[in-house]
Amino acid sequence: MLEKMAAFFEARMDGYEAHMLQNIEGAEEFYPFTAQNLPLQPGAKILDLGCGTGLELEYYFVVNPDAKVTGVDLSAEMLQALKEKFTHKQIELIQGSYFDLPFELESYDGAVSVESLHHFTQAEKSPLYNKLWHALKPGCTFLLTDYFALSDEQELSFRQEWLRLRQEAGICDEEFYHFDTPLTVEHEVQALQHAGFASVQVLKNWGATYCIKAIK
Repeated sequence: MLEKMAAFFEARMDGYEAHMLQNIEGAEEFYPFTAQNLPLQPGAKILDLGCGTGLELEYYFVVNPDAKVTGVDLSAEMLQALKEKFTHKQIELIQGSYFDLPFELESYDGAVSVESLHHFTQAEKSPLYNKLWHALKPGCTFLLTDYFALSDEQELSFRQEWLRLRQEAGICDEEFYHFDTPLTVEHEVQALQHAGFASVQVLKNWGATYCIKAIK
């Protein structure tokens, strides 16, 4: 049964972090790896798309305790859990869709998204990435750590199944439901390049999870 995105995660809050860390290959490595590749200058402004409970931020605030983070997520309960973890940090939390929210132009020193964007298509991501490109300062970086389809055939299979389920349930395009439709790494890189990022490179992978660095 399909579940709305925020409701899916809120129903699993009690075991969410344990699940993410214990059941996803490489999670104990890719969260700190992502954090260590974010800007380290004191006071760096970071935009976190789909921040959840802030698993990578636990590592980031160790290496950059004075960072200023804006976190965006659909789930109010996840944002509340994040807020309670980092009571003494400079964090602004926004409940909503990162597709719909405006971002300030050239105001961020870095951006990050971990295990969030695999729910969306290349066509959906390209405008978001272009908006993100405009929000970053020149020369700054977006780090995407997420899992990917291992072939064009697998990507197409995920997409076709989602379209079938959405049609059966009568779900409109504007509604967010939890169903994974990961792109291949190649198609993700293309989406970032089409959005304007001058340099896009894969930093490392842990099975099907990759960390991609896109520089404005």
